Amino acid sequence: MAKVITGMTVSLDGFIADASGSASPVYPDFAEMVRDPWMARTIRETGAVIMGRRTFQMGDSDSYLGQYEFQVPIFVLTHQPPQIPPKQDDRLTFTFLEGDIHEAVTRAKAAAGDLDVQVVGGADVSRQILTAGLADELRLDIVPVVLGTGLPFFNGPLPGITLRKTTVRERGIRTSLTFAVQRTTP
Repeated sequence: MAKVITGMTVSLDGFIADASGSASPVYPDFAEMVRDPWMARTIRETGAVIMGRRTFQMGDSDSYLGQYEFQVPIFVLTHQPPQIPPKQDDRLTFTFLEGDIHEAVTRAKAAAGDLDVQVVGGADVSRQILTAGLADELRLDIVPVVLGTGLPFFNGPLPGITLRKTTVRERGIRTSLTFAVQRTTP
């Protein structure tokens, strides 16, 4: 059964982007990260991706085909789908959803089959999934940089959520934490 895994790379002080909106300060090791065996395993175990519009727009939308690490169905939450659809093939497809987070997770799980659903971008999307009780795991990669300001991953409490630490691993400069997500209220 597919797990829904959300998470982000964060600075030591909890930011996912700097004050100008750039995520590059928390990815000084991007080239090493994408070659890591752990990342290769994550890619193999992923059957669908959920992301927000801002994450989708971080690069040229046509560059996803053949270049993005996850060549799987991608579900983008947005109220502004692109007027020209990005390039797709039989493995990499895009579905733009204006519906609620429950619909996105339901459709992504159906597309993933027995593989995992990765929530790869957007603090807001991750927060919605956590708050709705739809996440099975939370993964945080902490990099040793202090931004002081910017876009925080957590912006307030997550009511009704309990996290149980399952793994801690060091990979290069990153400390990777994995938590099982448990609902404490109905």
